[in-house]
Amino acid sequence: HQFYTAKAVSAAEPEELHNPDALMVRAFAESGYICFLTVGGKENRAWPVRNGSTAWEAAGTVHTDIQKGFIRAEIISFADFIEAGGETQAKRAGKQRLETKQYVMQDYDVTNFRFNK
Repeated sequence: HQFYTAKAVSAAEPEELHNPDALMVRAFAESGYICFLTVGGKENRAWPVRNGSTAWEAAGTVHTDIQKGFIRAEIISFADFIEAGGETQAKRAGKQRLETKQYVMQDYDVTNFRFNK
């Protein structure tokens, strides 16, 4: 038996050569990943998950205890988050919604997980 390794190759567009952030965003998307965000407290963070991941799967990315005790995901779309000027303002504007474990995460969802400890 012989084993072979293949690496995916993506050509950069000319404008991406001068904008490495754009190149990284495209490469990330082409690899089949999205990010969801957690904000507040001591740390704001982007968490990578496979495109099509559920809220329950995303919870496990943060910590397996959160996944085990999953109750609901509090979700604010990134567009609503930006438009409102932050998490608190988006909540006040009624832009936060509760989702079940079957919810399919969207790119840049601002997320807080409710869970039993």
